[in-house]
Amino acid sequence: MKEQTMADDAAPTIIRRTRLLREIVDRGFLRVTDASVELGVSAVTVRSDLAALELAGSIVRVHGGAMPRGVVPDRESSFEKSLAQESSAKAAIGRRAAGLVSSGDSVLLDVGTTALAVAHALVARRDLSDVVVVTNGLSIALALEPALPRFEVIVTGGTLRPLQHSLVNPYASSLLDSLHVDIAFIGCNGVDPVAGVTNVNLPEAEVKSRMLRSSNRHVVIADASKVGRRALGLIGAVSEFDTLVTAGEIAPELVSALAERGLTTLFAD
Repeated sequence: MKEQTMADDAAPTIIRRTRLLREIVDRGFLRVTDASVELGVSAVTVRSDLAALELAGSIVRVHGGAMPRGVVPDRESSFEKSLAQESSAKAAIGRRAAGLVSSGDSVLLDVGTTALAVAHALVARRDLSDVVVVTNGLSIALALEPALPRFEVIVTGGTLRPLQHSLVNPYASSLLDSLHVDIAFIGCNGVDPVAGVTNVNLPEAEVKSRMLRSSNRHVVIADASKVGRRALGLIGAVSEFDTLVTAGEIAPELVSALAERGLTTLFAD
């Protein structure tokens, strides 16, 4: 009788861990909090399951969740190094994205070199006036300075990250939570129909998610090399974004899969 009870107790654990492993492999990264909700168990139980899976050599535990073993987390490039990568594509994206802004709009502009291209393109649009731009990027704010006083530029504040010259929590989200802007331009490291819009750096992903919730229209800005990729931190599901502004060659099936989830793709040239 005792052996039967132990077997009954063990069976759900085996099933749960099998499902947990499958989700980690399918998604590339799974948060403890998401697994807890989806499996209907406590975060403590999820962490215990992850410890067992890691001991078995199936996964690698990382901050906030787990990844399949053999997957190396993306390494974040510095802002300056990224400037030289896909520079023409980023410039085209910047111009196409800036074309979505009208005089009198309020704008959230994320960090990164693609966002910098948007900033330069906004400044170049001499027809724009009375535009309020809120950013958590020091480089972005400086790039927008030539547009003063046509533009009003607001910096979120927060803790400085040197690689991207970005401001993150604590405090970066305090201002964002009190705003509701017309349009947000959000950069990323990956856009995948299933995994969603993701970013390498978790603190920045958290702020990007706040930007998503603080805006009426949501635009992801990413060159074609990032479409179909998955990174560590989830910003939001594809269905939470309205538009992808991109440049480069993307497989038609990927564009169709994104469209099925409500994301319109605009190609810049």
